[in-house]
Amino acid sequence: MKIDKTDLQELEFPELLSEVAPFAYSPKTAEQIMNLAPMPQEKAEVALKKTSEFLTSFESSNAIPFNEYEDIEADLKLMMIENFRLENKAFIRIKSISEQVGRLQKFFPTLAETFPTLNNEVQQLIFRKEIIDKVDKVFNRFGEVKSEASEVLKTLRMEIGQARKSIDEHFNRTLSTYAQQDFLDDIRESIIEDQRVLAVKSTFKKRVSGRVLGISKTGSITYIQPESVIKPYFKLRESQEEEKKEIDRILRKLTAELSEFQPELSAYQQYIFDLDLTRAKAKFAEKINAVLPKINKYRTLKLINAFHPLLWIRNNEENKPIYPQSLTLTEHSRIICISGPNAGGKSITLKTVGLLQLMIQSGILVPVHPKSEMFFFDNIMTDIGDNQSIENHLSTYSSRLKKMSGMIRRASAQSLLLIDEFGTGSDPELGGALAESFLEFFYDKRSFAIITTHYTNIKLRVEELSAAKNAAMLFDEDSLEPLYKLEIGQAGSSFTFEVAEKNRIPRFIIKSAQKKVEKDVVNLDKTIVKLQQEKYEVEKLKSDLAEKKESVADKRDNLQRLNQQLEQKLYNFQKLYEEEHRKLQFGNRVEAFIDSYIKGKARKEVVKDFIKLLEQEKYRKLGADKDETKRLQIIKRKITQQLKRQDIIEKIAETNEKLEEKKREERKLWLKEGQRVRIIGGTSVGTIEKISKNKAIINYGNFKTTINTDELERI
Repeated sequence: MKIDKTDLQELEFPELLSEVAPFAYSPKTAEQIMNLAPMPQEKAEVALKKTSEFLTSFESSNAIPFNEYEDIEADLKLMMIENFRLENKAFIRIKSISEQVGRLQKFFPTLAETFPTLNNEVQQLIFRKEIIDKVDKVFNRFGEVKSEASEVLKTLRMEIGQARKSIDEHFNRTLSTYAQQDFLDDIRESIIEDQRVLAVKSTFKKRVSGRVLGISKTGSITYIQPESVIKPYFKLRESQEEEKKEIDRILRKLTAELSEFQPELSAYQQYIFDLDLTRAKAKFAEKINAVLPKINKYRTLKLINAFHPLLWIRNNEENKPIYPQSLTLTEHSRIICISGPNAGGKSITLKTVGLLQLMIQSGILVPVHPKSEMFFFDNIMTDIGDNQSIENHLSTYSSRLKKMSGMIRRASAQSLLLIDEFGTGSDPELGGALAESFLEFFYDKRSFAIITTHYTNIKLRVEELSAAKNAAMLFDEDSLEPLYKLEIGQAGSSFTFEVAEKNRIPRFIIKSAQKKVEKDVVNLDKTIVKLQQEKYEVEKLKSDLAEKKESVADKRDNLQRLNQQLEQKLYNFQKLYEEEHRKLQFGNRVEAFIDSYIKGKARKEVVKDFIKLLEQEKYRKLGADKDETKRLQIIKRKITQQLKRQDIIEKIAETNEKLEEKKREERKLWLKEGQRVRIIGGTSVGTIEKISKNKAIINYGNFKTTINTDELERI
């Protein structure tokens, strides 16, 4: 990505980096942060994923075991010098950084689903435990060379210990002897040149054998090393010199041994620097509530509730409110022209979009809603603020034309242009015409752009371009107070005379100004706003009607299904009634046969009538069966048709089941304690604290809730 230094400054990118840098452990990492710049998309996406993963560790119990460290870059260079010996602290630094890598290589695989990118990166390193073992063999936990580092050193230290013991024994005996003879001063002994000496009264100094090492300021005391400790003392000094030589030999050897691991140690150092950088960006993201939005391969920028990070920090510190903005840029809606009075938030909207784009392309998370979407531009060009230059003898308008010239040369379909007060600085009519031509050029280049303007002709031209939209920073028309809300789809009024009146410009001056312009021109601005508002309301009404139409269609389908169900139930009840009525009639006739038989009717006649009844029932039954057969054939045809449709439905259901199974398998992979999630369709982000069967306890910080795991999606 190409972006000029002046554009970075206009978007306050250096100021943003200065907010990130203090979170770094190492001054070198802080310096690296201050030099951050937009990078290739593939590299930026990896950096964003790492930062997002590190951020999740702050919001869960899975704290990454990464602590402050001392860098070893200088040590790595020195160890390659032949026969060089590193200092004790250098070995401890090397051991410490190796241990950090070892801990991280053990930690990340246990939570590979939570930290996939970080885990993949640390696994690229070749961990050499021999480095730690070699240092531990020589140094103890206090950073001192151990006696066991070599047999020679062990023997020398034993000799040193014996010599010190001998010195103390001889000195104590001599001290006791001369103290009894009252040759010593009240202090009895002192320390000179790191040696115990007798504090002898000067009048008795010739009576005490030994080396005189000093005299008190008054001359009353002579400091003497007793004769009995001189020999052990020289033995001690000799052993100490040998000890120094042996330690020097051991450390030179250790330096040479570790130099063989210089490539691995260099990789450790670079990894730790990079992890420090990632952590700093994650800590900054935590401070400004930043997230990783969806990164599109296609050209769609959709910012939802986007905040300017620096304004967020300042307003939070001063306990002031801050207003988010939402906007969308696509290939079919590439240019947004924002109008409205000054001090309404137009410029800060430009800076917000530009700064967030720089952040995401530099691998820094952005303060937006998680459902926001962004993509990468090849270059970002800005013209925000007064660029008047005394050194270059350029007026404001000349400097802006120079900027515009650069934009014209470099603009492409992969460019994002951010231009404030488009066309100002010259004669309104001529400058407006030139600005309109610039707009048409950028439109033909298919560049993406957000511009602000007060020019009416620009607003009108935007209306004629299908892939461009007007927008307004809303104001309360009664109080003329800014609402700091961007409304897409309508142009804004500049409220020139109204704002002037609110700022106590005398009314007679305002009336005089109104007379100096044609009535139609004065009212054109308000007319445009009114028309745009009507257009916006019509589009909103159209959208509402479409939604209601769809809702009515759904209700009609539901009513039709309900009516069919009721008709079927009514038919079933009717059939049941007819069957029961027939059975009742048959029973009554049988009852009549019984009564006639009891009253004396001949048995033969009764049987004859009963047989006749049975024949009637037989023919009725056969006719009913034929009707039933026809009905069943019709039903069969319908069922066959339904089964064909059912086969399709079952195939669809089978496909859906496979998709659901795949989703369940994927869910098993990421559904772990510590995972950041939200309810599907929701906006609040929480952390899974506990999972029991298909239920999960979600921690939102101030409260917890239990919800079905199928209703969750990961962040």
